Amino acid sequence: MRCVVGVDLGGTNVRAQALYEDGSPAGSRFENESLAQRGTERILDQVALTVKQAVSASATPPLGVGMAIPGHIDDAAGVVRWAPNFGETIDGVFHYWQNVPMKADLEARTGTKITMANDANAAAMGEYMFGSGEGKANCLVMLTLGTGIGGGVVLGPRSVQGSVTGPLLLVGGNMGGVELGHTTVLRGGLDCNAGTYGAVEAYCQRDAIIRRVTHKMRRGRQTVLFEYAEGDIAKVTPKMLSQAAAEGDALSLEVWREFGEWLGAGVANFINIFAPDKLAIGGQVAKAHPYFMDALKNEAQNSAIPSLFGDCSIVIAQHMEDAGLLGGAALALQALG
Repeated sequence: MRCVVGVDLGGTNVRAQALYEDGSPAGSRFENESLAQRGTERILDQVALTVKQAVSASATPPLGVGMAIPGHIDDAAGVVRWAPNFGETIDGVFHYWQNVPMKADLEARTGTKITMANDANAAAMGEYMFGSGEGKANCLVMLTLGTGIGGGVVLGPRSVQGSVTGPLLLVGGNMGGVELGHTTVLRGGLDCNAGTYGAVEAYCQRDAIIRRVTHKMRRGRQTVLFEYAEGDIAKVTPKMLSQAAAEGDALSLEVWREFGEWLGAGVANFINIFAPDKLAIGGQVAKAHPYFMDALKNEAQNSAIPSLFGDCSIVIAQHMEDAGLLGGAALALQALG
């Protein structure tokens, strides 16, 4: 089988692994600090180091490298247009990445062909090829739930009119589209870091979940979370919220239900727009799916066009911990043709 290297570049670490075209490992996984705020040269040094480690450990010579990167990624131009988690501080001011010509530099450092994409877009392609999409879904939409809300859409040949071979990763006219987390579910609603009001992300990102539960706790609601957090509301985490929900804690179950309803409103929009036969929910927050999935599906069913909702299977992504690596591998394989 053909072999490629998948790379997941994050704000804390950069990971890489050689993988075969069925998603199985061809070598060990390597992880190093990404030094994301130490300047472009240091970051690229770390990425190149990690890629070289993965290539050297591969049982089969890799034919290419695919990278999942958070931000606005223009692979055709070889440029990271915008990535707020990477850059450096100069005179006390953090300058994030804008129009960084990353691709050619990395190819020169590693001696390998590089393909890049937004991390959520890449995760969607990975889930399509190696997960719930089974490499044959008509259309797969994926949401990644975590610090923010990412999204990706993969269109199978049957989901477009005209002559098409193989799955298509939807990226938009300027390569920066499919920002599903920034679609509006309540005009004038809560704000989020993107400067918008009422977006899915404002209600469903990690910090929004914590704000919701701590507000309720400050109002005197009874919950085992006080015990978990040792009386300090500021210590509450989504993991604690899941643990409490598993014990039947009413407040925690309520927060997860409300989370599911807001996310379901966004999911209904995505079903109406893309008519997917698979809609996968991934990311670390998705691990709490036993407590929000019913509410999500109920809300989506109430708002989506019935015939579209009926043809859509809403599932938990099969790959959460390694979505970026598999997504990168999927990009590299697609580039090979």
